[in-house]
Amino acid sequence: MEEDWKWIQEVLSGNKQAYAHIINKYKNQLYATILRMTRNPQNAQDLVQEAFIKVYQQLGKYDHNGSFSNWMYRVAINHCMDEFRKKSYKMKPVEIKEEKVINPNHPEVIFLKKEKNRQLERLIASLPEDERMIILLRYVNELSYSEISELSELPVSSVRNKLHRAKKKMRDSVKREGGYFHELSNDR
Repeated sequence: MEEDWKWIQEVLSGNKQAYAHIINKYKNQLYATILRMTRNPQNAQDLVQEAFIKVYQQLGKYDHNGSFSNWMYRVAINHCMDEFRKKSYKMKPVEIKEEKVINPNHPEVIFLKKEKNRQLERLIASLPEDERMIILLRYVNELSYSEISELSELPVSSVRNKLHRAKKKMRDSVKREGGYFHELSNDR
């Protein structure tokens, strides 16, 4: 986006305060992605901060070809994957605070929604790191196959295969254990 390019140029010309605009624009989305990868709020916060430092340090390498957000995600996710490999991150289950439900008149709907979200988080957490990342980029960040391919530096065919395998694993798990995701168990 041109707005991103404007802020990048400001930062590169010495206005370090301009970087705050980039952080504010992308911090929540990046945090949500990394939180789902780590399932640990503290680790996610640390990794987001480190990722933004890494992006800042490499900002001069962004050549304005392709979207800045894809480039930034590639830098951030590569950093996270490096940290996972270095520290052999173990995922720790934590309760992620859910949004308050607007309609308190239907407690059974609220309960079912929370249970469905918990099961989905467990299903995603059970996937290997590379498949989990692709699922999150596709369905949480709503990136196209080509954008995911660019971020993960995998061919589009590999992205499709990993996504297919991840969804199959999730379907098999639902079939085996039961649960709320009938749409997964119908080979969609």
